[in-house]
Amino acid sequence: MMQLLHISEPRLLFDHGQTMEDPRDGITLFGPLDQEKVIGIRAGVIGTAAGIERFTRWVRTIQAPVVPGANPNARPLFPGFEAAFRVPWNPQPVLTRTIDEAELNNRLHVADKYQRVYQTVDLFAEAIIAAAKTEEMAPDVWVVVVPDDVYRYCRPQSNVEVALQVKPATKLSRREARNLQRSPSLFGDVNKAAESYSYDAHFHNQLKARLLVHRITTQIVRESTIAYRDFLNVYNEPKRNLDAVVSDIAWTLSSSIFYKAGGRPWKLDGVREGVCYVGIVFKKDDRNEDARFSCCAAQMFLDSGDGVVFRGAVGPWYSPETRDYHLDRDAARELVALAVASYREITSRAPRELFLHGRIRFSDDEWAGFSDAVDIASTNLVGVRIRQASDIKLFRNGKMPPLRGVAYVENDARAYLWTKGYIPRLLTYPGREVPNPVMVEVCRGTAPIETVVQDVLALTKLNYNSCVFGDGDPVTLIFADAIGEILTAGPLAAGAPPLPFKFYI
Repeated sequence: MMQLLHISEPRLLFDHGQTMEDPRDGITLFGPLDQEKVIGIRAGVIGTAAGIERFTRWVRTIQAPVVPGANPNARPLFPGFEAAFRVPWNPQPVLTRTIDEAELNNRLHVADKYQRVYQTVDLFAEAIIAAAKTEEMAPDVWVVVVPDDVYRYCRPQSNVEVALQVKPATKLSRREARNLQRSPSLFGDVNKAAESYSYDAHFHNQLKARLLVHRITTQIVRESTIAYRDFLNVYNEPKRNLDAVVSDIAWTLSSSIFYKAGGRPWKLDGVREGVCYVGIVFKKDDRNEDARFSCCAAQMFLDSGDGVVFRGAVGPWYSPETRDYHLDRDAARELVALAVASYREITSRAPRELFLHGRIRFSDDEWAGFSDAVDIASTNLVGVRIRQASDIKLFRNGKMPPLRGVAYVENDARAYLWTKGYIPRLLTYPGREVPNPVMVEVCRGTAPIETVVQDVLALTKLNYNSCVFGDGDPVTLIFADAIGEILTAGPLAAGAPPLPFKFYI
């Protein structure tokens, strides 16, 4: 059955029932799909005084066209926010919360990384939560404008220069912190310090995790992204000259904020009615002393373009010997039952087709549990393994790589799909190296391999957090690690109910 075929570029649906291949073309010509659901952008902004000023300046800038860099085909002109999205965005935020820069710097220089990140997140999270509780005006989305020092010092591998370090008031080891969490001290400041060790030392993930239970959407932005010219001489990084991608930044942030404000910018055109895609996500739980323990979560995407993320059980799903993750039958059943229940709540019916996407083949126990959760008579359940492949290359004459959408069908259950490659609409290949394909394998259930490959290519175009022509991975997997990290970034995330995708990205 070996054959080489080309899958037509999936089209996206915009306002007035119009379709285009490129989301930026569709929004420019016809407007976003859900423009009637968003009256205007009501954004709250939190940051230092300088950060808030830089963001409002940037919003004023994108009211007018933003000219692309040297390659206008790869980076189309941004026509201005209201011209593109058909709704106003007042540069003046509906709410602002100013972070004291001196206090922020004190916290950023704490020597212990867990206390450093926790205290820094506290500054932002507590102000946002307090505003949500006390202010009558509720922003649709909070824009968190962070100085670059937050990015520099608030990631897991970050270290503070010795000359700048501030010793924490209470120094603990992770073991001591775990013990204090089980048996609290009589001293409140010690318990507060111990609490920081139950969170990941990652500002972005921890902030998202701590706001989940409050159902607050955020867009985290570095100051140097929106005002990079202010930093060219400070950091002496000429390679970060962003002149060529200023329109990309405008497209990406505008699309993401429009989505988080309540509107879908686009959805897939011609999707089969009743189809549902679920990406299975695993993330090791580093807070547990048992190395096998990990969190399982799922991302569900409907034919409407909506997405929901929910957390499954935490358990000994990781095998250090095989380095694979597998659920037991009960946990697998509960996870898919939750997906089906969420689908019914949204659509008032069970899915006709349910595709489970994962990076490894599902075990017999897992598949039995998944099957227990659906009515096989009404729902076609299919397990699909998707992974990046480097064992096969495809070349063609000329300077450009193969077309995006080329698929090498090896047999009726496996194919290699080039989700990256030359794009005729852009007249270029937006990459640097010879692109590798993704391997797509129907490992459980039955479905035509051509249909499965078409679906995977289409799902590379549903990333509302990045307004690009298409990603290299389907959206069911592209945020897999990131969402898993947010769900395991702290204990608060464990209690979060199933929530739309916008709360995690």
